[in-house]
Amino acid sequence: MGKNARKTSRLNAKSTYKVATPKEESLATTADVLGKKLMNFAEPSKTPEAGNARVISVVNQKGGVGKTTTAINLGAALAEVGRRVLLIDFDSQASMTTGLGIKGAALREQYGSIWYLLNDSEAKLEDFILKSSVPGLDFIRGHEDLAAAEAAFVSEIAKEHKLRKLLAPVLDKYDVVLIDCSPSLGTLTVNALTASNGVIIPMECEYFAVLGLSLVKKTIQKIKENTNPELEILGILATMFERKTSHSREVLELIDKEFPDEVFDTIISRTVRFSESTVAGVPVTAYASSSSGSNSYRRLARELIARGGAK
Repeated sequence: MGKNARKTSRLNAKSTYKVATPKEESLATTADVLGKKLMNFAEPSKTPEAGNARVISVVNQKGGVGKTTTAINLGAALAEVGRRVLLIDFDSQASMTTGLGIKGAALREQYGSIWYLLNDSEAKLEDFILKSSVPGLDFIRGHEDLAAAEAAFVSEIAKEHKLRKLLAPVLDKYDVVLIDCSPSLGTLTVNALTASNGVIIPMECEYFAVLGLSLVKKTIQKIKENTNPELEILGILATMFERKTSHSREVLELIDKEFPDEVFDTIISRTVRFSESTVAGVPVTAYASSSSGSNSYRRLARELIARGGAK
């Protein structure tokens, strides 16, 4: 093989993942499932309005509900429509970092991670921003030592504002900042919410997931009262939906009844493509571009912009 032939770009190399797949089922939406008036969201302008980034936390104290999947793939979908997006991996499991292709020794390296930045007052976030395989989608690595945040910052003054101060110098360089939060409502999540303009709450279509939703909303209300009065809930996102089961539909009906103005019309259905793209280290929009998972997150990006949650 010639020297030039070996110089395949990372992005082009990922295209080998786009294999022929069986036809995917049509996208599920809240309106369709619940028999409401169908909604459409126009393709947004490729030139978003000027101004600082909208900072959005992806939050739920329950693990395994699709927070990381949403942060990565919503970010990629927003980048596709011309938004400059920065992802922050704020979880000690560093699943977002893994899902963007960082593995092995690089995953364990503390230097340059968000944990390192939180602990070194001289470090500048802009010096450690990494480029993903998707043009316009950047990220800051997570690290397992984030698990020590509760103890490390317990006596620190204004600890709730650490992330806000860290992000401030780069907000004019991006349109959207998405924070993948840890599955808890502790110090890290309080930091994320204090730094954010809005919140997306992914919620698995399972009954037990509904029970914890009120706790998330109470935490958000406390943040509004104490550290960030401008914080707003942008929407509750139904995830892991299974069209063939009555339970998923019943849970969706319950959420919509309790929070009728907060449920996204876009639904994220369960699909193996999400797991496969994580192993591949790329967003599903790059791994299986025409899949229902990819198109659902593209629709969510359009809906978020239409609702004013993102520029």
